[in-house]
Amino acid sequence: MGKLKELGLEESNLVFGFDDFILLPSYISIEPSDISLNTKFSLNNDLNVPFVSSPMDTVTEAEMAITLARNGGIGVIHRNCSIEEQLAQVKRVKRAESFIIKDVVTINPEATVGEAAKIMEEHGISGLPVVDESNKLVGIITGRDVRFASYELKVKDAMTKDVIVADESITPEESIDLMRKYRIEKLPVVDKDGKLIGLITYKDVSHRGMYKDAVRDKMGRLKVAAAISPFDLERALALEKYVDALVIDVAHFHNENVISATKKLTEQVSCDVVIGNLGSREGIIDSISKIDKVAGLRVGIGGGSVCTTTQITRAGSPTLYAVAVARECLDELGMDIPIIADGGIRNAGDIALAIAFGASSAMMGYMFAGCKESPAPLMMLGGRYYKLHRGMGSLSARQKRLSVDRYAKLPKEIPEGTEAWIPYKGEASNVIKELASALRAAMGYAGARNIKELQTKAKVKRVSPSAFSRASDLLFPGESR
Repeated sequence: MGKLKELGLEESNLVFGFDDFILLPSYISIEPSDISLNTKFSLNNDLNVPFVSSPMDTVTEAEMAITLARNGGIGVIHRNCSIEEQLAQVKRVKRAESFIIKDVVTINPEATVGEAAKIMEEHGISGLPVVDESNKLVGIITGRDVRFASYELKVKDAMTKDVIVADESITPEESIDLMRKYRIEKLPVVDKDGKLIGLITYKDVSHRGMYKDAVRDKMGRLKVAAAISPFDLERALALEKYVDALVIDVAHFHNENVISATKKLTEQVSCDVVIGNLGSREGIIDSISKIDKVAGLRVGIGGGSVCTTTQITRAGSPTLYAVAVARECLDELGMDIPIIADGGIRNAGDIALAIAFGASSAMMGYMFAGCKESPAPLMMLGGRYYKLHRGMGSLSARQKRLSVDRYAKLPKEIPEGTEAWIPYKGEASNVIKELASALRAAMGYAGARNIKELQTKAKVKRVSPSAFSRASDLLFPGESR
């Protein structure tokens, strides 16, 4: 039973948010440290923690997405950039921990050392396999080779010619042993004809053992999602070969043109497509009935910390309410599509409530914008560090989109977002660990051993404005009221 029916709110005119409810304590037979946070982001993408970083240009690029995936969540690369730039960010995530890198950056032996140095710098890598016109491996050139050679020199005259190679059947353990034996950091993978089919790096293989909770695809690469406009099919087709999910990124999905464009798009891509944002019963039912391949619902309108939609227009759907409505609709339709709670989440308690009302994961911007891995600028103010966080509907974000995306359209003349300098939080991995620990504690109080039990068994009640007012009235000895 959904929470709306359970609480007698299905026919109510009340729209509610996180501060209106509380989880009631219940019996549990295990300790919080043993609680599972495994969940789904979309139909074909499992997570080990229910945390998703928002597709905002001050929140998620490759570095943030890599950290989220290594720690069990997933990042959604923003679309406030060119197709080429977004694709490069996605590829960086996929290369970060691959066992055998298939999309190898190579160079021709007739190129110059200077060209090799430029390619290495552009891609953030320290070596290049050297292949001829038939893709046969003829050597490898590394950062060390480049540093000690003239930039005018041909690659064929600076590269290492006697290359240690492996075939595709090699295991991670065998590759580490081979690289240690020959003291090399890169191991090209070739077929029986000596043609390059992949690359193994010591860094990638060693990282696989460091991150036990990492979420990876079938090829062992970190998972990543990317945001797209429903009208930008070119971007979708370029990204879908590499991403694990595409996330439709519009403020109001319940729009005839948006739904029609998304339907056409889902028919041409093979990866999961998450739709949103949605916030009403009619919007969810219309969207699901008209689009066959919906792999996830992103719900909540106007609830973000730097979103001003509701203040400006008095229109919106608070995240917790949107989650409850979505869960009721899916239950009625007999469908189990993952729901992503998006907007206004300030702590693990909000995440726990969102899941209790039916969400599978929580998308967060503010929680990650202040982290080292966010692409936002860092500034010191009054002796403390801050990072810039801006809504994607803000004036500056809209202006950037127009300048970098040839398909960008701004149908609304008024900005619906703002900017803020928020306190620097340090590394995102620490934020994720703290959130996970606090979420497990909340689930322990609620008597839930896993996400499914929190969705189905958690007991919630409405909170009166004065329920916890006395906690703030406590005085220290010697103080007067």
